[in-house]
Amino acid sequence: MSIRKKILVTGAAGFIGSNFIKKIAISDEVKLSFDFVIADTLTYAGHFYTIENEIKNNDNISFIKIDIRDKNKINQLFTDYQFSSVLHYAAESHVDRSIKNACEFIDTNVTGTLNLLNSSLAHCAKSKDFKFVHVSTDEVYGSLKKGDPPFTENNHLLPNSPYSASKASSDLLVRSFYKTHGLWTVTTRCSNNYGPYQLPEKLIPLMIVTAMENKTLPVYGKGENIRDWIYVDDHNQGVWKAFLNGKAGEIYNFGGNSECSNIDVVKKILKILNKNDDLINYVEDRPGHDYRYAMDFSKAQNELNFSPTMSFEEGLERTVNWYKNNMNWVNKTFKKN
Repeated sequence: MSIRKKILVTGAAGFIGSNFIKKIAISDEVKLSFDFVIADTLTYAGHFYTIENEIKNNDNISFIKIDIRDKNKINQLFTDYQFSSVLHYAAESHVDRSIKNACEFIDTNVTGTLNLLNSSLAHCAKSKDFKFVHVSTDEVYGSLKKGDPPFTENNHLLPNSPYSASKASSDLLVRSFYKTHGLWTVTTRCSNNYGPYQLPEKLIPLMIVTAMENKTLPVYGKGENIRDWIYVDDHNQGVWKAFLNGKAGEIYNFGGNSECSNIDVVKKILKILNKNDDLINYVEDRPGHDYRYAMDFSKAQNELNFSPTMSFEEGLERTVNWYKNNMNWVNKTFKKN
């Protein structure tokens, strides 16, 4: 019987990480070859009960509560386990929170990433199979105007919020460890994620939950800002493909090919819920609000055989129905924050 390789997954109780565990880590094919040590510090955005069943019911999943900002504990974690790879999802990710307090974003996204890189270099770099996959965001590229071509991996980094600046900083750290130390790294950058288990502070789940309660829906400015949307399962498939087949030192963009203005997203949600548009309430715009994001993911298509499979219409309807059927989860998470 072959020995399964052990992968550390950070941020595994958060939105994107938990969906990775539920859809990829416990799939029959993956379980044959990989064990996953899933780690999370369980902040307001990470909840153990989201992944509790997967941990109980799968012998290739184990959980450790740990803060990536604690370099001593991270180093001990790498000492205790012989990790073959790291999938680094953990991050503070909400732009509004970063505007109010950037310190947590620097501590987690920059220092936390550095701790993981240092421990990887100290304990794992000699393994010819070791891989470090860093999950980032399209927001590091800055903002596009209407008519501009989508972001490619060659775009300059021009972050406009403390959140995106912290992610750009972590991206550059990852690059430096590849260039300076020869550590095998790949960085992935995706457009706006949506789907099940997303905390209702982000646009889509916030609008769904608020509309279901017949409360007014706060929309920044005139709602004209444009985002490309990718269903969370499509994003995670891209991350896994980058892990399996990515080239060391490379960056891969993932997008959903689903550009839509914020106000149109809100109106689509209201239509699915059979609610009136008069619930919409335009509020003062966010400081430094990026106008448009769009991703050119042709490199990932050509090198990784990545393509999004979920249309925005189908994905949005699935997401609305999930929240309608899982208000117990919402009440455990959103209501107490």
